[in-house]
Amino acid sequence: MIESFAPVVRKNTRLLIIGSMPGAASLKAGQYYAHPRNQFWRLMFDICQPGRAPRDYADKLNTLLSHGIGLWDTLARCERPGSLDTAISSPVPNDFPSLFAQYPAIHTLLFNGQAASAHFKRAFNGFLGKKALLLPSTSPAHAALSYEQKAARWRKALADSLGVNS
Repeated sequence: MIESFAPVVRKNTRLLIIGSMPGAASLKAGQYYAHPRNQFWRLMFDICQPGRAPRDYADKLNTLLSHGIGLWDTLARCERPGSLDTAISSPVPNDFPSLFAQYPAIHTLLFNGQAASAHFKRAFNGFLGKKALLLPSTSPAHAALSYEQKAARWRKALADSLGVNS
């Protein structure tokens, strides 16, 4: 079994970006979205801090948190050889009801790809009363859309939910 990371949240977190389960590069680094070809951090900085590159992982997390954005994964643990979401078996969800009770300002869930949304919906029989949006995966395995197409969808979702770059 592989295990996910702790949630990245603060009391002012209003929007939670939810992945499925960290990939092998992320697990090895102990960081969300650590694969060098994953577009997540590039997207977040292009949207939240245009023209600025992150200094380090702490800067990445603090930038999100300062905008009211948190991170977590649908799954607490699972079996998965490699990094593909299609290889996930024996999924165990994270305790989102407890997280939402502890952080009641969270009103919107942005799912980073189909697998994250599907596992969440299956585990909780819906979205626990939160607004939920499915966005294109930032994974290098999801190449159906260009970076610009992904950025436009992510930018709109953040603007609609938080007023970021609206």
